[in-house]
Amino acid sequence: MTDHRDVRASDQDRERVAEALRVAVSEGRITLEELNERIDLTYRARTLGELDEVVADLPRDGSLPAVVTAAPVQGLPGPAELQLHTGSGKVAQVGRWAVPRHISAKAGRWGTVRIDFTLADCPHREVHLDVEITSWFGDIVVAVPRGWQVRDEQVVRRWMGAVHNRPPAPLAPDGVTVRLTGYVQTGDVWVRYRRPVT
Repeated sequence: MTDHRDVRASDQDRERVAEALRVAVSEGRITLEELNERIDLTYRARTLGELDEVVADLPRDGSLPAVVTAAPVQGLPGPAELQLHTGSGKVAQVGRWAVPRHISAKAGRWGTVRIDFTLADCPHREVHLDVEITSWFGDIVVAVPRGWQVRDEQVVRRWMGAVHNRPPAPLAPDGVTVRLTGYVQTGDVWVRYRRPVT
């Protein structure tokens, strides 16, 4: 049986450790100099064991939370609002589902919300997505088909909060606008534009 420490680390594993290091700096557990040294070790790490060594002297929150997937919405027109909230786990709305006009996504520490519109049925020309992230470890990932447009100018960025959104093309004639509102305190909103599934 292979020891988990010998398992190859993924980019997501490295990002999680990097976020833990940034939190450790904000809490005064390590210095900025130590942060730079450990970040370098983190991105050079090849195995989970090497990543464990980077944070071995830092407190842990226990085992990783189980993945919780939101149940698909059946049929149209669907509910008036969809709430995808998590404190420290993962919640996802993926596959074929009916898109409501309003969606609320909230992620706390270690929380990840994933919303994938690429196979969804959307009867609306505009969808309102309210986001809220209050922790370094919080992430909201929004995947939309190419031809859709995600507008993020109404999202308030606080501290180190960021929205990563680079549309590859303008809104298509039959495209949908996803309008983001809310605030991101120290986490990240990631917008991904996917090619249509053939």
